[in-house]
Amino acid sequence: MLVGLLLCATTSAFAQPRIIELTADHDSRYRIAGQKTPEITVKAGEQFVLRVTARKGKSWNRDGSIHGFALLRAKDHSKVDGWDLLFRPGTQDFTLTAPTEPGEYEAVCTVICSEDHEGMHLKFTVLP
Repeated sequence: MLVGLLLCATTSAFAQPRIIELTADHDSRYRIAGQKTPEITVKAGEQFVLRVTARKGKSWNRDGSIHGFALLRAKDHSKVDGWDLLFRPGTQDFTLTAPTEPGEYEAVCTVICSEDHEGMHLKFTVLP
């Protein structure tokens, strides 16, 4: 029984965080494969990897970032600390920890990537 407990503890200690794949597309839209409307759902405090593939829109920042990602609380649109990401062309991984407060959030693009920039957002839900 002790061996089983040690094996279980060892296995969970080395568990890899879940990978969520997101495309920040050239038409100023976030996309998640298999979803018509992109939505990310995580558990409060969950650590995960956001794997972003960014494709250049019509404009970009001087620093080379072509899209961004800020997490806002849905109730008052206040920013969540530590969630202001900038995406460069290609694929990048971001190791993140979900907010500890369950509820509805919205992710918005922070780089004016085209005239359709305002439509670049997705629903982000944090479960208890």
